Amino acid sequence: MTNYETAVGLEVHMQINTKSKVFCKCSTQFGAEPNANTCVICTSQPGAIPILNKKAVEAIIKTGLALNFTINKQCTFARKQYFYPDVPKNYQITQAEPPLCSKGRLTITVGDKEKVLNLTRIHLEEDAGKLVHEIGSRKLNYSLLDLNRASVGLMELVTEPELSSPEEALEFLTELKSVVEYLGTSECSMEEGKMRCDVNVSVRHTGQKELGTRVEIKNMNSISGVRDAIAYEVERQIEVLESGGKLTQETRLWEAEEGITKSMRSKEGALDYRYFPEPDLVPFSLSDFFIDDLRKQIPELPKARKKRFIKDYGLSQYDANYLTSTKMIADYYEEALNFFKDRKAASKPLANWISTELSAKFNSSKSSIAEVPVSSTNLAKLVSLILNGTISGKIAKTVFEEMYEKSSDPEIIVKEKGLMQISDESTIAKICEEAIAESPKAVAEFKSGKERAVGAIIGLVMKKSKGQVNPQIVNRILLEKLET
Repeated sequence: MTNYETAVGLEVHMQINTKSKVFCKCSTQFGAEPNANTCVICTSQPGAIPILNKKAVEAIIKTGLALNFTINKQCTFARKQYFYPDVPKNYQITQAEPPLCSKGRLTITVGDKEKVLNLTRIHLEEDAGKLVHEIGSRKLNYSLLDLNRASVGLMELVTEPELSSPEEALEFLTELKSVVEYLGTSECSMEEGKMRCDVNVSVRHTGQKELGTRVEIKNMNSISGVRDAIAYEVERQIEVLESGGKLTQETRLWEAEEGITKSMRSKEGALDYRYFPEPDLVPFSLSDFFIDDLRKQIPELPKARKKRFIKDYGLSQYDANYLTSTKMIADYYEEALNFFKDRKAASKPLANWISTELSAKFNSSKSSIAEVPVSSTNLAKLVSLILNGTISGKIAKTVFEEMYEKSSDPEIIVKEKGLMQISDESTIAKICEEAIAESPKAVAEFKSGKERAVGAIIGLVMKKSKGQVNPQIVNRILLEKLET
């Protein structure tokens, strides 16, 4: 495989985050009853005229500005001939030339190397409907048509064929998803079909200038699936060429369970779609004021926020990467951090609680941090109780479980259950003396030079105090008593 180079280009379809469809007022609600969110426009009734959703145009321009695109002020639409049962009118309203956004770029990091990827375009188009394939009685196969998704607004982002590995594709999609989620222009929920990807893969001999024969893998619905499909397809294409075969330009499907791609059909070209100007949507121009106003609405993006977290809060690269991986996690962290006067002292302990205990909870339930029953203020209070010595880290985990179960205030839990940490030295000294007396074997091992033996005595102290003693004071007093 070292004799070959890989070239990958992506076409990413992201559902625009609007309440209504792009050319009518029907809801974009996910999970509604089949054909509940439809009207004469999105069901393609004769004479129905599309009306452009302004919010959809704004979303694409904001995305383009965040990704360093040039915004084309002339906005036009075209008809793309698309003969398939899920598009009753037999064409799709899209943009040919010019698209709303041209020539952007996005920087990704793979390992310790940065790479700037050139992006071709972002254009606005409508989604198709959905065919539901069923097996009926008497073993007759049939398909049902659900047009809830028809005319939902999509932004299609197309890259140059500059990705050279499955890992780069994974990193690109992860970074793109993060940026778009920060902008709020798409939810990018792949489980709900709000982000899908077509992958174009080709291989060529190392040093060859011309791209190899392009094969498209259609409708990928997971980022890890894109990575795996590229890895398989690269290997398949090299095997065909090495055995003396010839690759054909085609569209293939990814079978995730089998881990292979399968041929679907020959690949269409632009001529097959027979684009022509959409007569029902007149061209119009975007003003500089309109574009500049959208530019001002762009929030702090993931890379900038990551740098600020490292600089202002003293976080490690690892912690900053996790905390800025989604806008919801970053917002939760900063809301909790605002509780503290000394933010720098609390930044690392708070980051640890979010990336370990809290993330374990919402990951196991397949939810998001927005759905957790522990508010950012309550988590901040819990960390504050640990930092000021009111409770130990061990007790904090017990308190956290009740917080998560009942959405309770940690200060109330600690007070009602008498869980305050014991820091009185005379009380701790008495418990230590009892533990030493009950651990002759561990004491003997410690005196013979086995310093780790003190761990068994510490464990007994914690057991006797139900984990409420201050561990730092315990360590100091125990060592003093054992050494004397």
